Amino acid sequence: MTKIISFSSDVTSIPFPTKFTYPYNYTPHLLAEIASKELQEYLIYQTDFSHDFGIDNSNNKDALGKMFGVLVVQNVNGDLGYLAAFSGKLAESTQHKHFVPPVFDVLDKNEFYLTTEERLNQLNSKITFIENAAEFGKAKKAYQKTQRLHSNQLTEEQTKIKQRRKLRKQLGLQNNQLNINEEFYLREYEVYLNDKIAPLKKAFDTFQQELKKLKKQRKELSAWAQQEIFKHYAFLNSKGKVQNLLAIFNDSGQNIPAGAGDCCAPKLLQYAFKHQLHPICMAEFWWGKPLQTSIRKHQNFYPACTGKCKPILTHMLQGLSVDDNPLETQLTSEKEITFLYEDADILVINKPHDLLSVEGKEIKDSVYSRIQKLYPNATGPLVIHRLDMSTSGILLIAKNEETYKAIQSQFIEKTIQKRYVALLDGILTDDNGQINLPLRVDLEDRPKQLVCYTHGKKALTKWETIEVIENKTKVYFYPITGRTHQLRVHAAHHLGLNTSIVGDDLYGKKADRLYLHAEKITFVHPTTKKQVSFTAPAPF
Repeated sequence: MTKIISFSSDVTSIPFPTKFTYPYNYTPHLLAEIASKELQEYLIYQTDFSHDFGIDNSNNKDALGKMFGVLVVQNVNGDLGYLAAFSGKLAESTQHKHFVPPVFDVLDKNEFYLTTEERLNQLNSKITFIENAAEFGKAKKAYQKTQRLHSNQLTEEQTKIKQRRKLRKQLGLQNNQLNINEEFYLREYEVYLNDKIAPLKKAFDTFQQELKKLKKQRKELSAWAQQEIFKHYAFLNSKGKVQNLLAIFNDSGQNIPAGAGDCCAPKLLQYAFKHQLHPICMAEFWWGKPLQTSIRKHQNFYPACTGKCKPILTHMLQGLSVDDNPLETQLTSEKEITFLYEDADILVINKPHDLLSVEGKEIKDSVYSRIQKLYPNATGPLVIHRLDMSTSGILLIAKNEETYKAIQSQFIEKTIQKRYVALLDGILTDDNGQINLPLRVDLEDRPKQLVCYTHGKKALTKWETIEVIENKTKVYFYPITGRTHQLRVHAAHHLGLNTSIVGDDLYGKKADRLYLHAEKITFVHPTTKKQVSFTAPAPF
């Protein structure tokens, strides 16, 4: 059965994109937008499966949102249509008639995984049976109790001998033969205790050896199954070349993340290449309740993840003409730095949006590189703190290492006061408040951050409303801590303000810029020891 879905909308007049979608940073092409809307209509009214996305009741703990994707394709006859996919499983199944199949279906009854899983379950059952057996518990308790008793008895004898030797030494009655006899006695006593405990140890070891054997079998079988799965996830590209997960991630130098290959983009491209369909453009969107960790909003478009998907897509997109990274295009335009203040020790500048604070791996133009050229004799790290590339506003520059350390210590001690202005994509119910959501990097989708109460670092933000303009809210942000993307995540996350900053291409929706500006900073000047403040009004 073909998985190509015909457009129900009239798309004949819409021109094709000149290149395929750059999957990690994109604005959906109109064809992909229309395909996404049609897929969303299907999700609203379909009766093919039952899955609670949490749209009507997001408080249901069992509800689960899901990422969906569309790939607009053209067949060999020039007919246009689109493919649909979901990430992972849907309604506890990997296959549904409206969607392309997985690259490798671990739930296929004809494949090795289910039989291997059954063998693993049998081994687990045997291990659990032994560990819970009354005989094993009795043997373990008897052995460990007797072992402690004998250890105490041996220690007691050793202590007595030490005390006798100490007393003989104090009385000047050194006796080497007596010392030798005591050493011999201790060895004999230890042998006696070991012989006494030997039957108990043997009974306990019999169980232990059986458990060790079963656990070794389980470990080896599990490792084999994992490697086989990696081999069976074999991905095509437009040139017809096939690479599996082992080869792909070996080339990337990364460990293979859980769920690699089960995201929408690899599924869609795999089906297209396998059936001689030409990819035109693609898009992925979230459907349902948000996640507790990373930011996912209902119906918002999202790029492919960098951790699981990028190595795979690097292979799969070979042979296709792909759009350039729009970020690199943005950064090629010269942005002017405005100088607000300068003395012998510091510079205070107003950084434009879309300029890096320090140079990246591929992009060298940055505040640091420009200041370095302007002040070749300056010493020290220069840039004392950083702003996101997309954020505009005040940055402090140190002309020497002493100044850098002095101001850096104020950041560490949180005595520096900062005020940001942001325009939020919605209306807030409160006028002010505080957000306390711990953050850490999303290891599978760098540089994004996610909320994590287990491994996250404390992140605290105070905020207050300035005004509401055309269903958008302008606010002041006062970051107490300075975590990466703190204000962006605290604004967008449903446990924060649940309203992303306008133009936030990582956690919200693209616009002409990120509407976040570092407007004011107050600190103690390291030379004069006086408190100083600088302001650069927001350009929006």
